[in-house]
Amino acid sequence: MKTVTISDVAKYAEVSKSTVSQYLNKRYDYMAVKTKDKIEAAIKELGYQPNIVARSLKQKSTTTIGVIVANILHEFSTQVIRAIEDVCNELGFHIIVCNADDEPIKEKKYIEMLRAKQVDGIIVFPTGDNVELYERMVEDNYPIVFLDRRIPGVPVSSILLNNENAALLAVNEFTSKGYDRVGIITPPTFEAVTPRSERIEGYKDALKANNLSVETSYIKSLEINSIQAGLKEMLSLPEPPNAILAMNDLVLIEILKFVKENEKNIPEDFALIGIDDVSFASFYNPSLTTIAQPTFEMGKKAAEILLNKIKKTQTDDTEEVYRFEPMLIKRSSC
Repeated sequence: MKTVTISDVAKYAEVSKSTVSQYLNKRYDYMAVKTKDKIEAAIKELGYQPNIVARSLKQKSTTTIGVIVANILHEFSTQVIRAIEDVCNELGFHIIVCNADDEPIKEKKYIEMLRAKQVDGIIVFPTGDNVELYERMVEDNYPIVFLDRRIPGVPVSSILLNNENAALLAVNEFTSKGYDRVGIITPPTFEAVTPRSERIEGYKDALKANNLSVETSYIKSLEINSIQAGLKEMLSLPEPPNAILAMNDLVLIEILKFVKENEKNIPEDFALIGIDDVSFASFYNPSLTTIAQPTFEMGKKAAEILLNKIKKTQTDDTEEVYRFEPMLIKRSSC
């Protein structure tokens, strides 16, 4: 079967190839309606499919970006991806989503794969262990944006939550309700995973600001599959915490599993607040008090900055950090 070309479309519509090209590139604001209708009819009748590879080579753009998330299981990740896709779709860009599982080797492979596919830029939740690779991308003037984390010393724009304030909001809510033994459970903390280290620091500072001591036995940094055992140990202390802050949505889910399996009651046995407003928070019984991140605004900002870099309206010569404020959503678990 013969491949239909742009010349075939032009001949069928009785217009020039350049006119068809303008139509395909959506540069038809001043094109006559009759001409547009003729070209559209010719494309449909002939079954013409644009040669994306040829167009990319000619325009030096694939109109595609890569998004490398740390863990796609997080509700934060999926909501951010949706926001990025919305912005890109509106501007005629496509996205390729990769899940690095917080593994530096996997992240490196994805970055190399995306660049080999000549995507125009990358939004990445950096693991922090590929600094030389990030720096090389900056040296190459390759458009890149960090999301949810930042790598000090690497001049890349970063989009983050005000993580310390998120912990402060939670601790203040606990203390305002009379809870004075506040614990926190987090996934393993690494310096490169900005939210975890910043939220712990915010938690400690908030306790001090409320004249509460920082008890190391109330701080658990655990792998997801060890969280329930760690919580059991924490609640078995002579003076167990009467309030617990869940670092993120996956930690919150493990705590709720423990509550169900051990017939605990919230907030009677301990009050609970989670960072990340999970989809079931409002109808869980009791409804869950959460600290919400403005995920859509953060994803939108990341996409806008990257696309500006791709269009050369913004350069990568400064490390700009954009902080977004969390919001306390009061419900019944505290």
